[in-house]
Amino acid sequence: MELATLIRDVPDFPIEGIMFKDITTLIRDEDAFREVIDWMTDQYADSRIDCIVAVEARGYIFGAPLAYKLGVGFVPIRKPGKLPAKTISESYELEYGTNALEIHEDGIEPGQRVLVIDDLLATGGSARAAVNLVERLGGEIIGVAFLVELDFLHGRDKLEDYDVLSLIHYA
Repeated sequence: MELATLIRDVPDFPIEGIMFKDITTLIRDEDAFREVIDWMTDQYADSRIDCIVAVEARGYIFGAPLAYKLGVGFVPIRKPGKLPAKTISESYELEYGTNALEIHEDGIEPGQRVLVIDDLLATGGSARAAVNLVERLGGEIIGVAFLVELDFLHGRDKLEDYDVLSLIHYA
């Protein structure tokens, strides 16, 4: 299946000049969604992962079913003020502004082998922030995986010390 054809372009979202890659048109297709989760499962089945960390909110779409299929725990990373217990925070830059992410300070145990999941790699800011949060808690990054990568924004450069995997690439 040509998965890229199922992703809708939305011009000028969230601000003028941005071409947003809308994955909702892919995940509503049960065969395409299954193909993505099965592909991710195959990539990491032998990686001895202890848990999956996913970035709010679209990362959860892939992270939770992948954690289930791999038989590992799932740890959410959220925007500030959304997690109920004590957190640590990491700021980052977007292609159109700044933001921050948080994780529960007891979300990762030192030495845990962690896979970070998000839907899309653009400039790499949120992915790098997620990696930093995991490492600050003592986790070992096994990989960082995405459905989509916007190669022209060079987000992979911020993750050069990690195993980065993306299913769909836009040059």
